[in-house]
Amino acid sequence: MPFVRIDAVGTEKLEALGNAVHDAMVETLGIPADDRFQVLNGRSTLKYDDYLGVHRDEGIVFVAITMRTGRTDEQKKSLYRRIAELAEEYARAEPRNVFVTISETDLVNWSLGNGEAQYA
Repeated sequence: MPFVRIDAVGTEKLEALGNAVHDAMVETLGIPADDRFQVLNGRSTLKYDDYLGVHRDEGIVFVAITMRTGRTDEQKKSLYRRIAELAEEYARAEPRNVFVTISETDLVNWSLGNGEAQYA
């Protein structure tokens, strides 16, 4: 049950970016196709630097994924690569501008509604 936040300048590409991230998670992590929880934010300004030799510009997209622990490093690398590929295909986002972070948490840290810890 990953939870995704996507921040980009403007709103015109947000739905396509959300679809790209979701489809990449279905393909690389095996999440169910009907397991989509996303917050899509269109911003007027995002701050960023060129870091580790990656030149970014106003097309930058920040993708933050919170998910349960347990995925392998190879699954995460495949996910990063596939998100960049699909973001380019679906939203014309340049792969160099797709900045992805993953935060992992134990299942007891999730409440999916009704004030319950469904996975605990």
